[in-house]
Amino acid sequence: MNTPKVSVLITVTGVDQPGVTSALFEVLSRHQVELRNVEQVVIRGRLTLGVLVAAPAEVVDGDGLRTDVEAAIHGVGLDVTIERSDDMPVLREPSTHTIVVLGRPITAGSFGVVAREAAALGVNIDTIRGVSDYPVTGLELRVSVPSAAAYGQLQTAMAQVAVDEGVDIALEDYSLSRRAKRLIVFDVDSTLIQGEVIEMLAARAGMEAQVAAVTEAAMRGELDFAESLHQRVATLAGLPAEVLDDVADQIELTPGARTTIRTLRRLGFHCGVVSGGFRQVIEPLAEELMLDFVAANHLEIVDGKLTGRVIGPVVDRPGKAKALRDFASQAGVPMEQTVAVGDGANDIDMLAAAGLGVAFNAKPALREVADASLSHPYLDTVLFILGITRAEIEAADAIDGMVRRVEIPED
Repeated sequence: MNTPKVSVLITVTGVDQPGVTSALFEVLSRHQVELRNVEQVVIRGRLTLGVLVAAPAEVVDGDGLRTDVEAAIHGVGLDVTIERSDDMPVLREPSTHTIVVLGRPITAGSFGVVAREAAALGVNIDTIRGVSDYPVTGLELRVSVPSAAAYGQLQTAMAQVAVDEGVDIALEDYSLSRRAKRLIVFDVDSTLIQGEVIEMLAARAGMEAQVAAVTEAAMRGELDFAESLHQRVATLAGLPAEVLDDVADQIELTPGARTTIRTLRRLGFHCGVVSGGFRQVIEPLAEELMLDFVAANHLEIVDGKLTGRVIGPVVDRPGKAKALRDFASQAGVPMEQTVAVGDGANDIDMLAAAGLGVAFNAKPALREVADASLSHPYLDTVLFILGITRAEIEAADAIDGMVRRVEIPED
């Protein structure tokens, strides 16, 4: 006949050191208990180890198990508590959502506001872990949200906290879908690269100020993108085609861009760019970064000079969303497994179509519709909201001998 078993939770705390787990399990093996669950965390060298076991009541209630466990753990200089926990589930229900908080810095006050707002809505914080210490501090909270209504309220509350406290907060479902993303596309100007290519070209024609004004209006959503593109490209008429190569050589990537692409490629992502800019300038960069997909406008060149016109369909706001869908189809990736990153109003449709839309240092019109909004000038912050940690990034880089941190001036 099977002897009924009861559960016991053993919690070990203290300074972490080799041999703690071994000492505990050596004792447990002598008492022939069944292992139900183990959870461990080490923060700054301080260990918390929880072990849930099951054994017959006479073993649990007798002095032998308790005495031997305490002797073993005290012998290595740590503390231990042992308590019955018959009503404790073996495994916790999975969290429903994640909240990723990014800041430079994240103050205790700011984090306290996040926790207070969550608690006020009945949202339980299940676990917290650090995901980054460079170039920003990143904390990931796995939380359980009690209802769809509470989730909507949490979205509103976290958006307000981000504004009030000067931190970035991304709220996402915590499910297999978060870890199933397989295609990411980036806008180019002011997202993957610093600055606007059209303005760099316009500077060669002495039309930089006029073009910049039109660009700004288009990015705010005040001017139809296709119309603005034609207006800006018209100012380039007569420029020699060689300026395209010159501008391509002057492009500066956004800090963290190489790290982002390199890491995503290691994870098996398909990577691409969708740009309202110009293919002749973008393609050399796309080849250098080994991107899988490129969609951009094509400048017309006749007799070695720009005509001030584009060839073919314009990659505008709806065109960007179409390009994302086309890339997903070609890669065999469902749309819910796609990510889009952009900064302007012409990225709205693309971000809305993606499984995860990320606004990067974006205009208000885009931030309002994005799933997550990032305001720090480092593209690798995108990785943190995908659940990738700085430690994982640098461990992979270390294998290739390329770990490097650039000193960032204090704000």
